[in-house]
Amino acid sequence: MTQIFLSIAAILGGLSVAAGAFASHALREKISERSLEIFETAARYQMYHALALFLVAILISRTESPQPTLIASGWLFMIGIAIFSGSLYALSLTGVKSLGAIAPLGGTAFLAGWGALAFAAWTLKL
Repeated sequence: MTQIFLSIAAILGGLSVAAGAFASHALREKISERSLEIFETAARYQMYHALALFLVAILISRTESPQPTLIASGWLFMIGIAIFSGSLYALSLTGVKSLGAIAPLGGTAFLAGWGALAFAAWTLKL
């Protein structure tokens, strides 16, 4: 799991930088200011949770037998990125407002991931 989470964290982090640059340079004149804000929010949350996934991978690498809640937190962060950031990217680029209703599901995955990480940290034996 360590290598998988580290690799995915690096890819997602790099993609969030690319998304931010794309928004700043290519989208600035093509979409509304509000859509640009939404796109940038998606990129920002993607980066935050790519870093959280990186932390999870490091914690997994430091334990002999990783806790299921620690592994679950990593998966929940990835699911949250896909749903939350993905729906916001799509909303900002298409203008389909119903996509905004999907974002809270990704936010819920983020919250569950942080909760799982907190539980794992409380019982972690390094």
